[in-house]
Amino acid sequence: MHPRALRLGASVAAALVVAAGVLTTSPASAAVGDDDPSVGAASPNGLVVNEVESNGDDTDWVELRNTSSAAIDLSGYAFLDDDSSHEAYVLPAGSTIAAGGYFVIDQVSATAPGFDFGLGGADTARVYDPAGELVLRYSWTAHAAVTYGRCPDGTGALVDTTASTKGAANDCSSPVRINEVESDGGTPGDWVELTNVGTTTVDLGGYVFRDSDDTHAYTIPNGTTVAPGGFTVLDEQDFGFGLGKADSARVFDPRGDVVDSYTWSAHAATTYGRNPDGTGAFAETSAPTKGTANRFAGVVTAEAWPGGPDERVLDDEDTFTGDLSGIDWTASGSTSGSAAGRLWAVQNGDGLLYHLVSDGEGGWAPSNAAGTELHYADGSGTPDAEGITVTSDDPGAVYVSTERNNDVSSTSRPAVLRFATADGSQSTLDATDEWNLAADFPGLGANAGLEGVTWIPDSWLTAHGFADEHTGAAYTPATYTGHGDGLFFVGVEGTASVYAYALMSDGAFQRVATIATPFSVVADVQFDPTLDALWVVCDDACSGRTALYEVADGAFAATTVYEAPSNADRTLANEGFAISGVCTGGSRATFYADDNDTDGFSLRTGTYPCDSPTPGDGGTPGDGGTPGDGGTPGDGGTTPTPTPTPGGGSTPAPGDTAPGGSTPGAGAWPSGAPVAPSESSLTEANRGTLTAPATARPGETITIAVGTRYAGQQVHVWMFSTPTLLGTATVAADGTVTATIPAEAPAGEHRIVVTAEDGTVLGWTTITIDPVTGALAFTGAEGLGGGAVAAFLLLAAGAGVLVVRRRRGIPASE
Repeated sequence: MHPRALRLGASVAAALVVAAGVLTTSPASAAVGDDDPSVGAASPNGLVVNEVESNGDDTDWVELRNTSSAAIDLSGYAFLDDDSSHEAYVLPAGSTIAAGGYFVIDQVSATAPGFDFGLGGADTARVYDPAGELVLRYSWTAHAAVTYGRCPDGTGALVDTTASTKGAANDCSSPVRINEVESDGGTPGDWVELTNVGTTTVDLGGYVFRDSDDTHAYTIPNGTTVAPGGFTVLDEQDFGFGLGKADSARVFDPRGDVVDSYTWSAHAATTYGRNPDGTGAFAETSAPTKGTANRFAGVVTAEAWPGGPDERVLDDEDTFTGDLSGIDWTASGSTSGSAAGRLWAVQNGDGLLYHLVSDGEGGWAPSNAAGTELHYADGSGTPDAEGITVTSDDPGAVYVSTERNNDVSSTSRPAVLRFATADGSQSTLDATDEWNLAADFPGLGANAGLEGVTWIPDSWLTAHGFADEHTGAAYTPATYTGHGDGLFFVGVEGTASVYAYALMSDGAFQRVATIATPFSVVADVQFDPTLDALWVVCDDACSGRTALYEVADGAFAATTVYEAPSNADRTLANEGFAISGVCTGGSRATFYADDNDTDGFSLRTGTYPCDSPTPGDGGTPGDGGTPGDGGTPGDGGTTPTPTPTPGGGSTPAPGDTAPGGSTPGAGAWPSGAPVAPSESSLTEANRGTLTAPATARPGETITIAVGTRYAGQQVHVWMFSTPTLLGTATVAADGTVTATIPAEAPAGEHRIVVTAEDGTVLGWTTITIDPVTGALAFTGAEGLGGGAVAAFLLLAAGAGVLVVRRRRGIPASE
């Protein structure tokens, strides 16, 4: 049962007991678990809730501070979140907090005791004294982008901090950072780029910029702002002095305090920039990126989602009760089945399996409305079902990845379970097989295990030259007797990495590959034979980013990282991701499972560009299609879709080049390259029949409204005066397409033109490219909540380097 239902049931039961006169009339004594919303986050003895981490560093935690002049003995104090059914964590004897000191109540880990539940996006921290009296209480309605902390430290209101400071004074400093420096004659001269690592827009008015010479001082004008994750550029023509070969860039706040500084001893060949943006160390960039995210050699930078801008709800309200976590798409499996295929999904809190089918009208619903209860092989337990996959070598089964047994929520049990079912019609299912991988992950937290799982055929792996890290040679399937016809790839939350396993029929297993990711959390993994790639998915901890991995030199490596669709809610806990193998109208459907059941909906869909469908492309190996439908090994059963490129595009087949030799946009062209419209075809009659932003910056992705009458049609997007193809895209259901302004686009007024596949001009409008004004990438962010602004956190290279990550509650995991 979901914790909310538990709490509701407990409240109703208590009310019934009172009505029956069963409760005694004697004064009630305090007890751990009793709640009182009137209790605040500061107690009379000087103890205060000082900082809260609910979306995970290594663990969730609550920091207390003693603002009094005497030490406080915390022995026997107890800690709970908002769920009184959780077992309170009692602080051990000898727990004290010195006068003016800090004490961290931490989540349990492999090396230290603590509370064995997680802190959620909407939750409460409650602290009880040894007599059971509630003495501290602090509630929040959404995860902080960083942490909630008192500013000023110890005495101020709890606000979103600039940096996490576990066990130390809170960081309430300005979130403005120097991000990139051009000291050797940029355009139009030297410049310094600032960014904002905080969660609200900062007014830079009154801030002062200096180089190493204190007499060189430029006061930034009022009204100049920098949004969370955005960029603002200070130009030499404004600050009035040049930057030298050996020099410094320094920023001071209006009080005169140093906000940030960077010093160099020689000009960079390109520019100096932080890696990752805003938070990392300075290094030479691969190219100047004035007003945009920094680029470095060997680092994959996130780019715009090439499909439709929206994620549309698929399920009826309250179809699911929350905690929908894993999802997988498969062909229908029969000639009479839906052309849209089928979806399998799992719900982790109560261990339910769902089999979903399309209603043919744009919606999906489970054929087993109540869900199928999953248990371990002996019929016991509630597997914390996080991911699901089906395989072409075992069509009568589904495989589920888990973090633990929710009935023993504090013990890690990272496992893959097999359940024998063709349609989920059973009311309960016991696992036929279990592969418990705990021996490979010593010390892994109970809430940090297997999030996602997918299966890749041996035929594909060998055809692509996949290497076996266990043997140090080319992967040879015969090495692993009884493992079936493919490998299972699992995403592990606690390590933010993906691992490939051979799972043998006798319960043995062998790790074959380890794949690092650029994310702080791996929420799901999904093999895509159409792209010959592996999707690695992060959730709201990374603002909904996804990455494509391809095999190079024997190993999977990230080739593309995508932002979430432009109009998507990046705070959705999209823990599950799947993509259809069917290409219709230039798009494949993507599917997202929202663990939080936001607004009562758990299932959403988007689009990803593809080639026009070819006969017999409905079944793909590894996606659970009918055995034998895989087509030629190595091609995924379909012609591979071109690899997407920035600007909503894709790399064309050899010989298909756009006018002027540029790389065109998404989708395939029906007959050769698209032809640029002529100047004379841009008339007043077709001007204004589409809308686009009035201004943009180089490298920015813009949304263009073409009109719903063109929904589903492929169009070409151009920028004039010299015709430049920005991309070929499918118009979304709301009548929009997206395109990316070239990074080298000159400043000034241009025209955005959209043409049909046959070259007909559908409309055009003007747009002004302004690298300075346009550098405010996320204007209007002041009104966003902390959870929404987390969408602007910057992607970093290497595993686990995002500023923020989200953790989940136990047993009510997300």
